[in-house]
Amino acid sequence: MHVARLSLHDFRSYATVEIELEPGATAFIGANGQGKTNLVEAIDYLSRLESHRVSSDTPLVRAGADQAVIRADVVKGDRTALLELEITPGKANRARINRGALPRTRELVGVLRTVMFSPDDLDLVKGDPSDRRKFLDSLLVLRTPRLTGVRADYERVLKQRNTLLKSAGRRRDADLSTLDIWDENLARTGSELVAERLRLLDELAPFLADAYVRVAAEAAPDRRHVTATYKPSLALPAGLRDASTIHDAILEEVARRRGDEIDRGISLVGPHRDEVALMIGTLPAKGYSSHGESWSLALALRLASFELLRRDDDDPVLILDDVFAELDQGRRQQLAELVGDAEQVLVTGAVADDVPDALKGHRFRVAGGEVVRD
Repeated sequence: MHVARLSLHDFRSYATVEIELEPGATAFIGANGQGKTNLVEAIDYLSRLESHRVSSDTPLVRAGADQAVIRADVVKGDRTALLELEITPGKANRARINRGALPRTRELVGVLRTVMFSPDDLDLVKGDPSDRRKFLDSLLVLRTPRLTGVRADYERVLKQRNTLLKSAGRRRDADLSTLDIWDENLARTGSELVAERLRLLDELAPFLADAYVRVAAEAAPDRRHVTATYKPSLALPAGLRDASTIHDAILEEVARRRGDEIDRGISLVGPHRDEVALMIGTLPAKGYSSHGESWSLALALRLASFELLRRDDDDPVLILDDVFAELDQGRRQQLAELVGDAEQVLVTGAVADDVPDALKGHRFRVAGGEVVRD
């Protein structure tokens, strides 16, 4: 799979831009603030309908414009599909494939699959639990696009349930007759999400272990083994993977903690409270790993994602957004060697010398709102 053409209209800093792309490595070189990340962000957004930089759509639309449009020709085997996405803050976005409108924008998720490396990936190791949950869920929906709906349903249920809990906390005579219904909806959608996360971590584990060994080849022997363990917000029997049993466990736990939830006005049980514990050797990665170890683990998580998606289907598009400036020379070369056989690798960098020779391939200069092939 690769992107053959990218066209942007009023996306980020670009009034309009169109570039032809090819398989292999392509580097976008330009000073900070010139728009090179905007190009790869657009491609990644088409894949997941999420930005790795912002949580809302508003910053994606060029200042003064009402709407941004992303178009890309995506080649898979001997077929080419035109993907189009209209981003309109405050309104429903619209998507098309080969000029045909999709009933729901989320049906675009996973048609193009990407794996993005960025400087923010360090948060996967050192950041909040929400960063690791987002990592899992983004990978889940790429592999199984229908889970986009499950994820959206859970967030909707959580919002409605929290509103009811806050109301109950303010008024002791509040009508809680509908809370049981929201409890059931929380358990129904939440149990499926938890079960899928558990299954994903099981499948990801061997790829993660292998990727870390390769990225951290110079580490001491007792610091080359990594694990990722799911830590739910309620007690579950070891090895449990069945959604129906998780459903019952969530209902039991929310009933037990109802008083606490009403007092605090928030939902205290569910996948929005879960954690992924990352270990290097026998110690937690967060708080105990060095800067180099943290980067190695973050890279290993992305490489493992790539290998898992590759096992499922064709290679996803690999995006390396300004990561080489963050890495020492050894890790730069190691990463370049590990991703060099991907069908398409898109690299951004402020300085051409930061990009390893193996990934320079085709090159574009980005400056002053223009993207020019070298």
